[in-house]
Amino acid sequence: MRTILFRFLALIFLVWLGGPVRAGGYWNADYDSLRSTLPYQASDTARLRTLVHLLDVTELTEARRREEALPLLDKLVVLNQELQRFDDRPYRLLRRGVQLWVEGTHDAQAMELLHQAIDLFDEVHRPIPRLLIDLAPLYNRLHQSAARFTYFRQKLDYYRVNGPAENAAACYLVLAGSYRHRGDFNQAISHYLHAADLFRHFDRMLYSNELMVAGSAYADWGNTRKALHYLHQAVALENRYNLEGLRRFYTLQALSRVYQRQGQLPEALRYADQALQAGRRDSADRALYTAYGLVRKSAVLIQMGQAGAATPLLRRAQQLADSLQLPISGRPGEFLLDETWARYYAARGDYSRAETHWLAAYRQASAGHFDMLRPGLLQELIRFYDARQQPERVQQFTRTYLALVDSMSTAHAGFNVAQYEGERLEQAQTAQIAALRQAQAVQHVQLRQRSYLLGSVLFVVALVSGLGVMLYRQLQLNRRTLAQLREAQQQLVAAEKWAFVGEVSTGIAHELQNPLSFMKRFAEVSSAMLDNVQHLPPGQGAGTGALQQEIVAGLKQNLHEISQHGLRASSIIKGMLEHSRTGLQHRQLTDLNALVTEHARLAYEAYQSQAPGVPAQLSLDLSPQLPAVAVVPQDMGRVLLNLLSNAFHAVRQREQTTEAGFAPAVHISTRQLNGQVEIRVRDNGSGIPADLHEQIFQPFFTTKPVGEGTGLGLSLSHDIVTKGHGGTLRAETRAGEYTEFVITLEG
Repeated sequence: MRTILFRFLALIFLVWLGGPVRAGGYWNADYDSLRSTLPYQASDTARLRTLVHLLDVTELTEARRREEALPLLDKLVVLNQELQRFDDRPYRLLRRGVQLWVEGTHDAQAMELLHQAIDLFDEVHRPIPRLLIDLAPLYNRLHQSAARFTYFRQKLDYYRVNGPAENAAACYLVLAGSYRHRGDFNQAISHYLHAADLFRHFDRMLYSNELMVAGSAYADWGNTRKALHYLHQAVALENRYNLEGLRRFYTLQALSRVYQRQGQLPEALRYADQALQAGRRDSADRALYTAYGLVRKSAVLIQMGQAGAATPLLRRAQQLADSLQLPISGRPGEFLLDETWARYYAARGDYSRAETHWLAAYRQASAGHFDMLRPGLLQELIRFYDARQQPERVQQFTRTYLALVDSMSTAHAGFNVAQYEGERLEQAQTAQIAALRQAQAVQHVQLRQRSYLLGSVLFVVALVSGLGVMLYRQLQLNRRTLAQLREAQQQLVAAEKWAFVGEVSTGIAHELQNPLSFMKRFAEVSSAMLDNVQHLPPGQGAGTGALQQEIVAGLKQNLHEISQHGLRASSIIKGMLEHSRTGLQHRQLTDLNALVTEHARLAYEAYQSQAPGVPAQLSLDLSPQLPAVAVVPQDMGRVLLNLLSNAFHAVRQREQTTEAGFAPAVHISTRQLNGQVEIRVRDNGSGIPADLHEQIFQPFFTTKPVGEGTGLGLSLSHDIVTKGHGGTLRAETRAGEYTEFVITLEG
């Protein structure tokens, strides 16, 4: 009951908070506008909802937002203590983690607290995409890129199966960044687009952002056509929804960079100017965006041959970078100030200063572990020193470049996964997700029905009790139904087993009845003959002796018949035991040509011992290109012996019944055909009549005379090939001419 009560309270929490979360505009709400409404909420319940909403859309990646989040969390905890609307433990942990993050001295402890908060949110399936995204820069501060990748990979697997989709989208976003920093643009772009497809349904700002970064990644990958495709989509969305700030600035910067690479310098300059204007309009981070924008415009002007026009821009960018202490890579992207200075001085012919800035740029990239930037900077240094005819420096940086590329390849190898393995995992996860969505659809209907019962807080206790009883009764009913289903299933399986036993027993009894009847009959006749011997009058002379010899000869013949029929019954039982042993051994790669040769020799020797005066020709046509095949050698040898014994028996029977000049012949061939291996056993015996062709693989069916066959050989062979090896066994025959059995196995 306590578990049921906890789940019901969690249900109330989801209903209370989940409605607004699923609303179309929830994640698109403007933080500043939402915060301005907080003091004017009419009730504590509305104020609590607004606090939750504010924290959901807060971007903790910004330092000022982290500081603003602390009093919001304090208000939420205090207000919830009064209202008792939900379990506020995750918010308390979040408060402690953000506090440590703001202090900046205990980042590892802050990370652990945020992990604990996320786990508690997951227990009630709470969407927290912003919080998940905000973990990424904290991992970066701790230089734990591998741990970041592992954590979000595991979280993505969890959210794809259990939901919510908002959290899965956030994991795709962060993982895309990890792949991009490793230089794996294929996986990076795939994850960006996965994230975009999910964000499209609930967050237009992040949807636009993912299209923009996908385009930027395509640009870095060298596919400018795809880059422009996604970047222009992002611009259209930003214009449609009037999105400003970092995302519009970044999109315009990326467009300028792509057009510069294409050599369309006027277009590149136009977008650089637009990016600079967008950066200057941002009230909070104007100086930051302006510095980035000045560097971008300077790079275009230098390539246009207007280095003089770039001089004041670069000086202003340097002043801003020094005052803000900007690193080579930050939230708006790569800040390539030293690289741009190097190109500037190279264009002005001041190669000494150009060298200084190239080296400074490379040192910054190395110190910051920006592996995505280092190869490009090393290539620029190699080209620079090659143009200056300094072979020692060229060799030095070439060795560094090759070592870096080799180490990156080695590091990335651990993350390479075969395409089929990825597809197989994708299929399994897709099946799980489909089943979960079906269950969630049913649950959603149930939640809607139950939500109507929560019309008033006054009836909560009564509803909890009623629902608890109903759930308990439903659980008991489900248990009884499951027990009945299991019992019925067991009865059905038992009935099927006994039906099979009855069918097999009937066949065995029918086959054993004939030899046992003959044995009984010959035994009775023998007993009667012995009685006659006992009642013979003594002293009848030679006549009595002759009669006694006749009776003894009859007894000997009867005992011979009894022995033969006993052997017949024994062979039937032996065949049934062989049937029961099929499929119990493991397959192993086997040379079928060798197996065929060995058993052909055994069968031919057995034939010669049974019919010494009837020579038969045995010919083999074995393909030398035949691959090894996974079979059970003992079972497949038994099949070959059965087929070959039948073939020799057939040619012997025809030789005894046909005219002179008949030459008995048995032919065996192997070949590989369309990825399969084929074995053919052909004889020129009398063939099988058409009306009997459908019965030859049935147990106890035989065309041999009584005492010469059990009717189990072909049935056993058919089961070994089809059930034990997944192959086929078929017969091709023409009455009076030939019979050919064809075994087909997977190569």
